[in-house]
Amino acid sequence: MHIAIVGNIGAGKTTLAQKLAQHFKWELFLEAVEDNPYLKDFYDDMPRWAFHLQIYFLNSRFQQVQKINQSTRPIIQDRTIYEDAYIFARNLHQSGLMSQRDYDNYYGIFQSIISMVKPPDLMIYLKADLPKLIEQIEKRGREYESTMRLDYLRHLNEHYDSWMKSYDLGKLLVIDVNKLDFVSSPEDLGFIINKIQVELFGLF
Repeated sequence: MHIAIVGNIGAGKTTLAQKLAQHFKWELFLEAVEDNPYLKDFYDDMPRWAFHLQIYFLNSRFQQVQKINQSTRPIIQDRTIYEDAYIFARNLHQSGLMSQRDYDNYYGIFQSIISMVKPPDLMIYLKADLPKLIEQIEKRGREYESTMRLDYLRHLNEHYDSWMKSYDLGKLLVIDVNKLDFVSSPEDLGFIINKIQVELFGLF
């Protein structure tokens, strides 16, 4: 069983993935963020480093896909390979931050490997508006995120909403986290866990 959590920067994906892994005893696959050699450069100069960053993420995510395919345990994954192409690379291209040549090259690589990717059994989309995202980003205090532009986050949200409306690869659970605090509130975490159990097991 493979469950994936998707959502914008600051939506709470990593934290929720960790809590669900602990609760359900699932194997946890996190996004390679802290060791990413391009992130700081990217936020300082997006056009210069957009292609490099996306190729790094695509390779990292495909390595995860291979490990997931080999695992016999239930898995919870923080962010998917689909977001790399359908959200982040597409947004960079449409925003003029990635050239047509680089985007075509990137998307060609993505198309070559996506046939080897099995969709998750359940996709969980954490939907959050800009104030919530900004609050979460400021709270975690990553230096390289301090220069992030609001229009960048807003455009990502628009791409996520559009993608989720047309998502047809499997089960989808949309959770509005704007008024939830699953870090401090056991009730809010329990609310999410119950929704997941209904989707996966039909339990109430």
